[in-house]
Amino acid sequence: MDFEHLMRVMRRLALEAGDKIMEIYDSPDFEVKSKSDNSPVTEADEAADALISAGLRAEFPDVPLVTEEQAASHSQEVSTFLIVDPLDGTKEFVKRRGDFTVNIAYVENGKPVRGVVYAPAKGRLFYTLAEGRAVEEDGPFDKERPGKQQPITVSMPDNRGLMVVASKSHRDQATDEYIGKYAVKDMASAGSSLKFCLVATGEADLYPRLGRTMEWDTAAGDAVLRGAGGEMIRFEDHAPFTYGKPGFENPFFIAYAPGVLLVK
Repeated sequence: MDFEHLMRVMRRLALEAGDKIMEIYDSPDFEVKSKSDNSPVTEADEAADALISAGLRAEFPDVPLVTEEQAASHSQEVSTFLIVDPLDGTKEFVKRRGDFTVNIAYVENGKPVRGVVYAPAKGRLFYTLAEGRAVEEDGPFDKERPGKQQPITVSMPDNRGLMVVASKSHRDQATDEYIGKYAVKDMASAGSSLKFCLVATGEADLYPRLGRTMEWDTAAGDAVLRGAGGEMIRFEDHAPFTYGKPGFENPFFIAYAPGVLLVK
């Protein structure tokens, strides 16, 4: 894979999809439908998915593509592939809360090695460079020419008082009980894959997720986190977190800055 080319394409498509999403977000009304699992889907999800999928297939026709909005892609058995969540945080989008993201990642042999996370309503853009290091780019964003890139790195955690980030729409008692095992200085809530990016930038130390997610929800944020020196492990046994699992379904997980003294 030519990572220079890959990152140029992924960054551009994320920005183009973000423009399409914001057109719909800023309109007075948009349609919200329910998928078979009762999760919401909007015309923004579908428009962004069509744009990103067409762009990736044109540039990388030989690389398998998995995308949330195309159920037929979920039956593939692959370990190296592109994976897309065109609008992560649809509930946040519907409530006009701004915590939604465009996510595109490249998984190689089960590891998310490159990724881009774009939060268009917040004007934040995170991605890995060709060599794998993670950055946040300062806006405004030009689709062809990257602006000033700020290298990002995870924090040096203070286990006497950790910064913890958790889901805005999916918090539950089990998550709160797990967080309660740590000395917590402050808690933040965020929607979508932004939680990974907050750990990646050092704005949080720990993000536990004791709930159902799919690989397209996590791959891009996980790639950015790893590129910033962070780690992602399975919750149950602290084993390495891998991609290309059957049905692309994730186990519970912990994303964190090395230095956090994890508890079981």
